[in-house]
Amino acid sequence: MVEHYPVLHREILNFFKNIKGKYIVDATVGGGGHSFLLLKSLPDIHIIGLDKDEYALKKADEKLSQFKGRYTLVKSSFKDLDKVLAQLGIPEVSGFLFDLGVSMFQLKNERGFSFQREEPLDMRMDTSQHLTAYQVVNQYPKDLLEKIIFEYGEEKFARKITKNIVEYRKKKPIETTKELADIIYKTYPPPLRRKRIHPATKTFQAIRIEVNNELNEIKEGVTKAIDRTQKDGIIAVISFHSLEDRIIKNIFREAKKLKKVEILTKKPITPGEEELKENPPSRSAKLRVAKRV
Repeated sequence: MVEHYPVLHREILNFFKNIKGKYIVDATVGGGGHSFLLLKSLPDIHIIGLDKDEYALKKADEKLSQFKGRYTLVKSSFKDLDKVLAQLGIPEVSGFLFDLGVSMFQLKNERGFSFQREEPLDMRMDTSQHLTAYQVVNQYPKDLLEKIIFEYGEEKFARKITKNIVEYRKKKPIETTKELADIIYKTYPPPLRRKRIHPATKTFQAIRIEVNNELNEIKEGVTKAIDRTQKDGIIAVISFHSLEDRIIKNIFREAKKLKKVEILTKKPITPGEEELKENPPSRSAKLRVAKRV
């Protein structure tokens, strides 16, 4: 098993195996898991790996070190992939891969993505940006906070959770992930507190999306990727919740109407039994793939 488990890697390799041309952009290189397998399986390709997270780029460089000279790592959001390619003098590439999940090392790196431990409320992928989860939780007006939790988290208890957050922060700022998770846990009706998914999951997802402007960046990045993929090139996107998946589905449908792509996945591909045994966190992954025409 690979150290940073690349989700749906068998399916990804299958879609990219006959790719023509030199460059594949791993738009969310993370720990380098997918890039490692692509470089190993396709000896003629060069990976351009993007990530906003400097720690991720360091990890990817360590992971890919045996392929020196066949990859280029760039600190950048994938929404700026057009600028990165322009700077590298590459007008079009053979394919794009987006894995929109949070890496396991980010969850373990005390950056406030996990509610399992006491960590500062941060949640920034790019640690040089200003906005943090602390500001969202403690400074956003009640109506805006409720809207974010309801829309980005698809959380049916959004109103009650927001009310309790606002009441709590009147007394003192909410400083840690554990503090916030406890408020949410106590808000949930007792019979629902011990389900498989922790009560804080959806709210944490919503705040992370807001902090990192994730949905807007997905729209911008995937749309730009389609326009910078050469004929017969592949655009593959792995998403982890319904909001992301809906955005990808709509972008691909729109591009198909404009005769830019052929959609290769009528329905999203999800992990099979073997992968679910190897890597249970992959259970919510959905892969959609389009080919440039």
